[in-house]
Amino acid sequence: MGSVQIVTTILAAGITAVAVWLAVRAVLKMTAVIRLGQPAPERFSDKGARTKTMLVETAGHTRMLKWGVVGAAHWFVMVGFIVLSLLVLEAYFEVVTPTGGLPIIGHWTIFGLATEVITVLGLVGILVLMAIRLRNRPTRPGGRSRFTGSTMWQGYFVEWIVLLVLIFGLLIRGFKVATDHFEYPLWATPVSHAVGAVLPDWSDGASVAALIKIAISMTWLIVISLNVTMGVAWHRFLAFPNIFFKREPAKPAGSGLGALRPMTSQGKPLDFEEADPEKDQFGVAHVEQFSWKGLLDFSTCTECGRCQSQCPAWNTGKPLSPKLLVLSLRDHAYAKAPYLLAGGGKDLTGEEKATAAQLAHLDVLSLAEGDKPLIGDAESGGVIDPDVLWSCTTCGACVEQCPVDIEHVDHIVDMRRYQVLIESSFPSEAGVMLRNLENKGNPWGAPQNTREDWTKGLDFEVPRVGEVDDFEYLFWVGCAGAFEDRAKKTTRAVATLLNEAGVTFAILGEGETCSGDPARRIGNEFVFQMLAQQNVETLNEAFEGREKAKRKIVATCPHCFNTLGNEYGQLGGEFEVVHHTQLLAHMVSTGKLTPVQPVDGGVTYHDPCYLGRHNRVFAAPREVLGDAIAGEIAEMPRNSERSFCCGAGGARMWMEEKIGKRINVDRVEEAMATGAKTVAVGCPFCSTMLSDGVNGKGAGEQVEVIDVATVLLRSVKPEQPQGGKETAPVGG
Repeated sequence: MGSVQIVTTILAAGITAVAVWLAVRAVLKMTAVIRLGQPAPERFSDKGARTKTMLVETAGHTRMLKWGVVGAAHWFVMVGFIVLSLLVLEAYFEVVTPTGGLPIIGHWTIFGLATEVITVLGLVGILVLMAIRLRNRPTRPGGRSRFTGSTMWQGYFVEWIVLLVLIFGLLIRGFKVATDHFEYPLWATPVSHAVGAVLPDWSDGASVAALIKIAISMTWLIVISLNVTMGVAWHRFLAFPNIFFKREPAKPAGSGLGALRPMTSQGKPLDFEEADPEKDQFGVAHVEQFSWKGLLDFSTCTECGRCQSQCPAWNTGKPLSPKLLVLSLRDHAYAKAPYLLAGGGKDLTGEEKATAAQLAHLDVLSLAEGDKPLIGDAESGGVIDPDVLWSCTTCGACVEQCPVDIEHVDHIVDMRRYQVLIESSFPSEAGVMLRNLENKGNPWGAPQNTREDWTKGLDFEVPRVGEVDDFEYLFWVGCAGAFEDRAKKTTRAVATLLNEAGVTFAILGEGETCSGDPARRIGNEFVFQMLAQQNVETLNEAFEGREKAKRKIVATCPHCFNTLGNEYGQLGGEFEVVHHTQLLAHMVSTGKLTPVQPVDGGVTYHDPCYLGRHNRVFAAPREVLGDAIAGEIAEMPRNSERSFCCGAGGARMWMEEKIGKRINVDRVEEAMATGAKTVAVGCPFCSTMLSDGVNGKGAGEQVEVIDVATVLLRSVKPEQPQGGKETAPVGG
């Protein structure tokens, strides 16, 4: 060992010791913060499925590759970070001696070839990512970026570290080539040999380059250890457990889609018959009341902004950005942590839990953070502004796009639950809807004895449950389908098509009440459970004696479809629920329904969020439309998984849209740009919102918004009266 190697070895050991000590301290701090969250015992179930999903999503990059070039580039960088960590380890041997290398595998030609390929592809990948970040920088001309609100210096820092580590890895190899100490042949490591051809024959070059590589790597570790909220770096480690502990690992898309997480207290589902607000947690009032998985979610956020770029609220000028909401909760959690770890915090009655002595050593900032309300405007110093909380349509675009499986919608609804149930603080216009649900069993407040009025005038009988001995499907009409004029046309069309196809079905009629979706999404879990338990009891009675596979329900509303199929199981209701477009597609494919006259004028299809993104039903409505028009539908740019919301979900149907551009207008403009004369939908909420948008644009005579079922009916039975454009005003 020469004098240069003595110096490089000492320096490498010194900076590594500091970095490791800081990293251990940072990990302990992050672990302590995450452990402040509430229990979530369900996250430890089915470890086999969790492991498989985690490996598929990370190694296969299944979420990131949806973004094409950026996904591929990120995969190469990720693989480079993992595999080339071995070369960082090798650098510790090279600072001791310039001819050093990894024991055993360090001399294998296959190892040299693999690391050479990964280094080159990693270089290409990181340069692509750097170019994409620069091209999409928030300060660029042309509007907001998905990086708006991200801590840009951290992204640039991480990317430059990766680039420099890769470059110095090649320089180490190049110096070994130049001094004729390189163990790999030219065919396996051509780039390293090319670098070596232009470097001098410097015997200490490999050791010096190895020291610089170690210094760069440890500087990265020191910086991220001093910044525990640096998600753009920490996600490299946290993404694995965050994906492993996702809510439903078997789901093909985001596990936070479909059903909402049940309302829990101390990790157990809340029973409203026994719940006590002074003993049980009703929603989330303080950041430590999120589950530990929620705090892990916040810590894992990469600040990539994919959620933000897809959010309908953000894209129409509203204050909600799923990314910024998560970052605000993350920063608040870590700023509040010293106060909480000292024993501070409020109990469920609002009293301080810590003694004065426990809090005496805390600085003023930590104490101030402990007093911040979680929800509040700028004047009250709230962490999340009410306008942010109530802008969410629960469309799930954020969850769909998040590469590390953050469950934004669950967290938003948990905060809404406390605001509604305990604070009674929510948009005033939604109060009418909630009162109607409690008193009338539907959000419009229509008389219950008019639920079957849609059947009047049909040329066949619509049987009620109890009037027939057997039926294949229970037709869940839904509140919109029973009371709202446009939706009633869809209900009649579906009933007519089922009758035409010879499908036996029955309705509950006045025995049906609201599924509870708007109550649950706004945060009123009490009203949801009241309605849901009533429906589950009614449905179980209707299906008495049948096994689950024969307890079939067809629904025209995706919100009912999602609630009955995904959420009623939480209350003892196990049913096979299909959307009417799925059933109609099956009827057409089996020849029970035959389109005879193509519908002309061009058709585009709007994917309802709760049918498409939340429940992965993309093909069926398109198959029906393709058969009905005998051709291809005109797709909007934002379709399928990336379909843009109509603006009605999350109980927004019953709230005023006062900020920014109207979401439905944005979507209608996109639909009209296709040139199609018919905008087909599969949801009564979408029908209302898009019809209003079309009328608002003054295009009601040129563009018609109708359900997929109506399009099919016009093709199957062209002699049927069209019933006019579906432009009747909606109540509520």
